[in-house]
Amino acid sequence: MFKSALGILCSLFLVVVSAPLALAADTSATGSASKRHVSKKHLVAKTHKRAHAGKRISASLNSREKLVKHTIVSNGKRRVVYQRVAYIPRASAIPEVLSAGDLAGLNRTRDALALKSNVALVLDESNSEVLFEKNSNVALPIASITKLMTGMVVVESNQDMNEVLEVTEEDVDREKFSSSRLRVGARLTRANMLHIALMSSENRAASALGRNYPGGLPAFVAAMNAKARLLGMDGAHYVDSNGLSSHNVASARDLAKLVIAAREHPILCQYSTDVQTMVEPGGNALQYKNSNHLVGNPAWDIILQKTGYIKEAGRCLVMHARIEGRAIVMVFLDSKTKESRLADAGRIRKWIEALKVETLPHVIPAQS
Repeated sequence: MFKSALGILCSLFLVVVSAPLALAADTSATGSASKRHVSKKHLVAKTHKRAHAGKRISASLNSREKLVKHTIVSNGKRRVVYQRVAYIPRASAIPEVLSAGDLAGLNRTRDALALKSNVALVLDESNSEVLFEKNSNVALPIASITKLMTGMVVVESNQDMNEVLEVTEEDVDREKFSSSRLRVGARLTRANMLHIALMSSENRAASALGRNYPGGLPAFVAAMNAKARLLGMDGAHYVDSNGLSSHNVASARDLAKLVIAAREHPILCQYSTDVQTMVEPGGNALQYKNSNHLVGNPAWDIILQKTGYIKEAGRCLVMHARIEGRAIVMVFLDSKTKESRLADAGRIRKWIEALKVETLPHVIPAQS
């Protein structure tokens, strides 16, 4: 009986002791779970808080600002900071610069030789027969082709070609801000000024030529326009001696007449077709090269030429050349690159050489 009572007491003791232990175990487990739940909940809330803060920061940024993230070390601790910086969004594409010919829709004209110039005219000087034409009656900006008329006026005015002219501030380009190797104060003879104006399209030299005409530049421009009327260049008009203004205009037919007239002056032929020359404007000597690479090509027999470019005119070229024994006048206006205007001249030459006939194909009508 004593043993039985002792067994009951031991059982009760185990029940009493194990119950708190179980309760403690349950409480510990619940507490850990609760801590994990609180920690995760806190992390989510913190993440959302950062996201909302980022949105507020982004919303507050100007459209021309961006937020840059930096990691810095301070007192041995790494810290993330954000800094606003200004920026200009990159354009998706550079807008194409349209020439006067493009704006007039001349780029929609298709021709049988697939020329890249918006305007073209080819004729045989011996009989004035038009061999090829494309938009040849449209007056457009002619850029430095202007200098060919400048040369005509200088030569026909019988001014002293050995007179020394000086470049001044008046000769600096304030319209297109083009560069020049002739500094203000540079001094060259009228002959040298004309040489580099025709051969290398030197703008300050052409300006000095016009400014040193009797009566100054206004009288020189008046003489240019008078000569144009005398030659029957009905669509031509000049406002300066270097061609930097887009108001210097002429049609391809006008320029063909100018080329034929200029051909009669040996000095214009020589100066425009020299491959290179050296001048001494004071200080170091300067070497100039021809702006038309075809003059140095043995495959070409070029008598007279002139190139030109401003954005309104595109790339321009006039030439008097001998092809298959024929004196050929070529005018190309509003081409897109230096190479394309020369390539157009090459296409015309090869076509004449291949066909050896009197005429070339007519223009295909414009297609929209």
